[in-house]
Amino acid sequence: MNELVWIFISALLINNFVLAYFLGLCPFLGVSQRLETAFRLGLATIFVMLITALCAWLLNTYILIYAPYLRLISFIVVIASTVQFIEMVIKKLSPGLFKALGIFLPLITTNCAILGLAIFATNKGYGFIQGMTYALGAGLGFTLALVLMAGLREETELAEVPRLIKGTAMNLIIAGILSMAFMGFAGLFSAA
Repeated sequence: MNELVWIFISALLINNFVLAYFLGLCPFLGVSQRLETAFRLGLATIFVMLITALCAWLLNTYILIYAPYLRLISFIVVIASTVQFIEMVIKKLSPGLFKALGIFLPLITTNCAILGLAIFATNKGYGFIQGMTYALGAGLGFTLALVLMAGLREETELAEVPRLIKGTAMNLIIAGILSMAFMGFAGLFSAA
């Protein structure tokens, strides 16, 4: 049980895909303008990560042991299929959200954080429960990073910010400070 907690905390905070590994920066910077949109994209990404972890485990356990050279292309096919399914569901159930997410919803397919999840889980040799725990922690960590960034971006819109750093420069400064803050978790947990 301790191992699962450690895997979860590690993926959520210490080895956060966005703020420690710098994976998934496109949606992190592109969709984090509004808190609600960022949260919903985070939920969609969690779902894709969980399905990807499940499929990666199934593929590695039963199919790719005979053809490991197909691992990367298999993961890409799984991710693309899952995102296509989510895109159809969101378009049907919430056209407003579909419009708000715009191009970033199909870009989940090319989100390197999701592909990184499948590769990292495989390389670490995680079993089914470990892989799903890792995916949940990574997905929640991705969502946390998106929501924090969106909240801070909304706050800076209301603050008096010098014109020189308004916009992209401010967003990159915020992202850097968030990244440094999350890197501090590594020191906290290594001392414990």
